Amino acid sequence: MITLKKADFDKILAHAQSEAPIEACGLIAGELDGEDKIVKKVYILTNVDHAEEHFTLDPKEQLAAIKDMRANGLTPLGNWHSHPVSPSRPSEEDKRLAYDSSASYMILSLMDDVPVLNSFHIEGDKAEKEQLVIE
Repeated sequence: MITLKKADFDKILAHAQSEAPIEACGLIAGELDGEDKIVKKVYILTNVDHAEEHFTLDPKEQLAAIKDMRANGLTPLGNWHSHPVSPSRPSEEDKRLAYDSSASYMILSLMDDVPVLNSFHIEGDKAEKEQLVIE
């Protein structure tokens, strides 16, 4: 299970909506409690591709976020990105680029009136939906 604060969901949503139709992206960090992941901080990063169907995290911003995580005793938990016009599920490219099987991959779909956020465990070409709690 992965837990996300409503305020952090709102932060992701606001940024994704402001970037649309470009994919927005970032990192998530927090704590591990056994198998459970508790998101304590959401990082907003730049999609250096400025593309509508894929993203690349800005390497300098990614390094700064990792340094911030270390300084604050947070564990890297994964990343998030938006799908402005497609469902909240990993694309084939998302699966291909999911190099860390311990990471959570959150995908926010903006294609319908009500945004949908899901989190996935991706290993190889298999994506399994994680239980996501927004509180």
